Amino acid sequence: MAKGYEVLKMLYPNGGWAIYGEDYEGIKFIECEPITKAEFETGFAQYDAWKAEQDAAKAQAKAALLKRLGLTQEEFNTLTS
Repeated sequence: MAKGYEVLKMLYPNGGWAIYGEDYEGIKFIECEPITKAEFETGFAQYDAWKAEQDAAKAQAKAALLKRLGLTQEEFNTLTS
């Protein structure tokens, strides 16, 4: 399950907030527009799909870079170990 700070990072990737604990009441909106408690709670339901999309995009970018370099994952691992 997602943590409160992870949900806020998804909703506000550039920051502007602080969170103390895991509850909506612990959020301090410093340099961003506040969200409602319902929006925060909905973020928990959306987080897993958003994180999966982010991970897939990162993996795709990595694969494209390895292909441009003409390296396999194993060759890359050898170079970086």
